[in-house]
Amino acid sequence: MNSFWEERFCEEGKIWGENPSRTAEYAITLFKKYPVRTILIPGSGYGRNAEAFAREGFDVTGIEISPTAVALARQNSEKIQYFEGSVDNMPFDDCQYDAIYCFNVLHLFLKDPRQIFLKRCRDQLKKCGLMFFVVFSDREPSFCTGRMVEENTFESKPGRAVHYYSREDLISEFDGLEILKEGMIEDPEDHGKEGRHTHLLRYILARK
Repeated sequence: MNSFWEERFCEEGKIWGENPSRTAEYAITLFKKYPVRTILIPGSGYGRNAEAFAREGFDVTGIEISPTAVALARQNSEKIQYFEGSVDNMPFDDCQYDAIYCFNVLHLFLKDPRQIFLKRCRDQLKKCGLMFFVVFSDREPSFCTGRMVEENTFESKPGRAVHYYSREDLISEFDGLEILKEGMIEDPEDHGKEGRHTHLLRYILARK
């Protein structure tokens, strides 16, 4: 996984442009309804979403596996703290956070590692902390493309397996937490050989 993302960021730089995902903008509106000040972003990339939260006054910490992406992120903002490393190695500090925003990372894990990752995220949340997670849905055009490695999990690109979530599947990942909101969101992108396209993503907001 490390080599896949490092190669992408080396070759394509700011792959998804400067603007944040629509899901980050939506998460900001939701977080403002709760006493959220500190936010952890696992898989923060080059910081386009982290910067959106920072501009709104949140105290943001990012974790990113690609050294190239971390270098790009640090060029853009001195206010955001970035840890270079895999989310497999969380925690990187002894802090607990008010909220976690996780964009298109959870679906990159196979079943058992997903459970470990989610537990590590829960452990870094304060009491009543929020988790806003965004994942590929089973309505994505790429669903069922490539080699199947697990149920609803396909390797459409070498070195990158993706799990495609149904509504029930995503809710089940957050068993034991209070589900505050969930649904679908269209997220347009324009990058690389794929050109302009729109992802059909699922999101969930849960409380510890």
